[in-house]
Amino acid sequence: MRIGISHWAVLLAIAGAGPAAAEPAPLLRGAAAFSDWRADAPGVRRQITAGDLPAPLASDPVASRSQIVARPADAAPRVPAGFATSVLATGLEGPRVIRVAPNGDVFVTESVGGRVRVLRLDGAAPAEHVFARDLERPSGLAFYPPGPDPQWLYVATVSQVRRYPYRAGDLEASGAGEIVVADLPRDGHWTRDIAFSPDGRTLYVAVGSRTNVAEGHAQPSAQQVAALERANGVGASDGPELFRADVLAFDPQGGQKRVFATGLRNCASLAFRPKSDELWCAVAERDMLGDDLPPDYVTHVREGGFYGWPWRYAGDNVDPRHAGERPDLAGRALSPQVLIQPHSAPLGVAFYEGDQFPRDYSGDAFVALHGSWNRAKRTGYKIVRLRFENGSATGEYEDFVTGFVADDAAVWGRPVAVAVARDGALLFGEDANGTIWRVSHP
Repeated sequence: MRIGISHWAVLLAIAGAGPAAAEPAPLLRGAAAFSDWRADAPGVRRQITAGDLPAPLASDPVASRSQIVARPADAAPRVPAGFATSVLATGLEGPRVIRVAPNGDVFVTESVGGRVRVLRLDGAAPAEHVFARDLERPSGLAFYPPGPDPQWLYVATVSQVRRYPYRAGDLEASGAGEIVVADLPRDGHWTRDIAFSPDGRTLYVAVGSRTNVAEGHAQPSAQQVAALERANGVGASDGPELFRADVLAFDPQGGQKRVFATGLRNCASLAFRPKSDELWCAVAERDMLGDDLPPDYVTHVREGGFYGWPWRYAGDNVDPRHAGERPDLAGRALSPQVLIQPHSAPLGVAFYEGDQFPRDYSGDAFVALHGSWNRAKRTGYKIVRLRFENGSATGEYEDFVTGFVADDAAVWGRPVAVAVARDGALLFGEDANGTIWRVSHP
């Protein structure tokens, strides 16, 4: 892996910055919000509501996977006026999650390389180290206990959660680690993000579905449904989807397993809203209902909450592939707080707690949109900002970092992760070319 600061990238980012504050970008609502990458630019805002959604299969499902290309020599991410970007690290093998230790070290999981990498940012160029290796597609990271002096680093792989002894400044794990959770489901959606409650008493683990929408699964009887829901909550899955499309909860030692929330098709990232006990989740929704259905979303995950999958989406909308199967679930699915353009594939989410960005960014969230494959016109491939007012999401989201799409076929960046550095800069990773970027407000 090559690491270092790319000064020309800073200049390019400033030169290609988005619209100035004196020229506010538009708010796209209704049909205008379902556009493609050509409408993306720093500052452009969107707001999608359940009333904006088309009927299922209003357009034919299309498989349109992007072609990944090397970053063009003259290309840099586009950011709002006053912000700048620089390359922090390159050559990572499948970066997935970024977490910043209390001392400022940056930990990155490399899902393809099977490693946890550490970047130390205390010099002119960051130094890189391998904290742990030989892991099966690692994704989630969490320091425990929460606060300024963690004693453990927890690492989630496809089928396990491990923990490693940690002291501030450690750059390499002492030993192979201890298995805390041993039996996570393996197939299907493979990312496993993790987070600790602010009081440190609960470990949350997000497990995505095995299938797109549980097509062809045997339907449990009313008696089986009642038993499932008594044990695991409203809309609890069975068979191949048992303990999937859920957020699970454990104690810090991996015991006292329970289902915290259900019906979340692929909750790819977990984060607590600052100064609260609200657990938030970025969810990639199902495919094959057309270009503009159903919306992805970011939401506050409530204990005992049911979020619809596979029977319903965006609240109480029935998926036609399961029409009539669970009438008992009518009115029981919670509506997400922020609907995202369908097929954008949200992955990482992080709340801004730094003091480098302008004051109105405080308390907002950033989300990495990996980009579409099940849409005729490409969307996603950017970092967006979720607006909050008085601690509540407004439902709007705003383009913050764009420019990764080269044309209708090719992209040179697929954002996967976001984190806030100790100095208040925003860090984000992308897995097309294995790069970590830094966004600063000089």
